[in-house]
Amino acid sequence: MTGATGIVGEPKIDCHCHVLDPVHFPYRADTFYRPSGQETGTVRQLMQMHDAYGIRHGLIVGPNSGYDEDNRCLLDALDRGEGRYKGVAVVANDISRDALVALRDRGVVGVAFNATHHGVERYLASSDLLAHLHALGMFVSLQVWQDQLVVLAPLFERAGVRLLIDHCGRPSPDAGLQQPGFKELLRLGRSGRTFVKLSGYVKFSREPHPYDDMRPYVDALVDAFTPDACLWASDWPFLRAPTRIDVGPLLALVERFIPDARDRRRVLWDTPRRALGFG
Repeated sequence: MTGATGIVGEPKIDCHCHVLDPVHFPYRADTFYRPSGQETGTVRQLMQMHDAYGIRHGLIVGPNSGYDEDNRCLLDALDRGEGRYKGVAVVANDISRDALVALRDRGVVGVAFNATHHGVERYLASSDLLAHLHALGMFVSLQVWQDQLVVLAPLFERAGVRLLIDHCGRPSPDAGLQQPGFKELLRLGRSGRTFVKLSGYVKFSREPHPYDDMRPYVDALVDAFTPDACLWASDWPFLRAPTRIDVGPLLALVERFIPDARDRRRVLWDTPRRALGFG
């Protein structure tokens, strides 16, 4: 294994990162959590990090913390990126089709559903939104945990909308590969309309880097989804992380989890480039 130094030269797309800039874009007064210090990161700092690691493009996900449905910081980052980035916005269920088109015209390609924060009930009432997203060729970036996916999957399948599952579906490492939520995720992987982000290990692993308790889950995801539906992401700047995290060790994990160079290129570049519409 060559580590992060060897992988820097490989083309890469970071499929889940955030911009949190409270100096230029103050948080909502009613936000449930106010990121600060090392949790924040401007678009300039994001570009510097991506340049240092040879990351050519990124998918910037609007966070519930700080901004929620206020997408001004996200849209500013997309403008400043001049095509380098695409975005995922947080929106209300009753957003109009015209408002979604306006977001799409600014570089937003999907909408974030965070059931780990809002629960499943909010999204069970999103049929109209899902219909708009499907018609507009946009996707849902979905964060779930425990068995939430079992409840939500039929909704997305009926809508026919594309899914990007955040952070490996956040399985519980002590519940095993047969836990219902993870089994449902593997089933979706075989359906051909769902992608999974290999990221966010610190959110669900019980062990420090290199998160060895996650290896069986990553292996199962790569097998079910294949490298043609797996995406890599940093989750920078590591909002609410319980310990220090750096991008270099996360990139080294890609070589550990996906040792074949051709498969790794598909995960890091070919698949996200196709799925997200870069180039």
